[in-house]
Amino acid sequence: MANGAIAARFRLAYPGFALDIDLELPGRGVTALFGPSGSGKTTALRCIAGLARAPDGLLKIGGDVWQDEARGVFVPTHRRALGMVFQDASLFSHLTVKGNLDYGMTRARVTAAEAGREALCEMLDIAALAERWPDTLSGGERQRVAIARALLTRPQLLLMDEPLASLDVARRLDVLPYLERLRDELDIPIIYVSHAPEEVTRIADEAVVLDRGRVVARGAPLDVLPSASRLIEGGRFGVVNALKARVLAVDDAYGVTRLAHPAGEILIAARLTQREARVVMRATDVALAMSEPRDTSVRTILRGRIEKIDATDSALAFVTLTLVGGDRLVSAITRLALDELRLTVGADVFALVKSVALDERGL
Repeated sequence: MANGAIAARFRLAYPGFALDIDLELPGRGVTALFGPSGSGKTTALRCIAGLARAPDGLLKIGGDVWQDEARGVFVPTHRRALGMVFQDASLFSHLTVKGNLDYGMTRARVTAAEAGREALCEMLDIAALAERWPDTLSGGERQRVAIARALLTRPQLLLMDEPLASLDVARRLDVLPYLERLRDELDIPIIYVSHAPEEVTRIADEAVVLDRGRVVARGAPLDVLPSASRLIEGGRFGVVNALKARVLAVDDAYGVTRLAHPAGEILIAARLTQREARVVMRATDVALAMSEPRDTSVRTILRGRIEKIDATDSALAFVTLTLVGGDRLVSAITRLALDELRLTVGADVFALVKSVALDERGL
């Protein structure tokens, strides 16, 4: 097992449900456990946390063994060096934000300097909230404080169980950029449970797809989510793409913004105020063309090459492109279009997206 990696094997049975997984996960970055309700995501997370004990279980975090039933080893939750964040932030209502953060450090028996509290508060943009009480915070602010408190325990592993599920769309968009920063800047592994493909696509380095307690696919999100579309809420419409682009200019007269991407210019029907944005689009809103179209209302035309074709659905094909610049993009088209255009792996194509089909997530 690679240094710092996680080995997790759990087999247990409840009435009407059985979990049977055997995984080796990376020791850094975000691994998403993805699947519909009842797939076993939260049960697997509870086993990792020690909140559920699998009769046939093994859990190693780097060189530490937290469970090995063959040898009678089971480290209880309170002795595992892990941080946990759930749907409900579960902040202590009788403590200020600073008091909640101090609690995390007290548990770890470290000073603010040792825990890196100042840098963490800056990363999560919560320094100005120090004297606020939890009931005065927005849902997104509460979750950011909960994340900071979990990290101030100096965990070897951070577990996040549907941390955005209780938030409305606007609050989710507030929190997602901070989760990306955690992914990019933390040196510990994060296991992130979600049933939302847009979250997984945006923040996960790897997705492990569960169905009925078993692993049915794993890999980069854009590799595995199209083939798992039957497990996604919304089916084919739930498969999404996210591209980072630089804002070039805002056209106030028409209410649109032009963004620069190595594969081509992106036009979005919104006035953006930041320097960079992450543009989100459904796979079903991405059309393909063999030659660059002319005289069309489509203003976002991106150049790429076909990397993979998944045509296992009776009527649908998911085509994965590598765009100029290296980003990947998935297009969902009919198998009829696939055959009539004679699309093959290695072919150069153009991806077309209507500006009104693009959504923006600020960075």
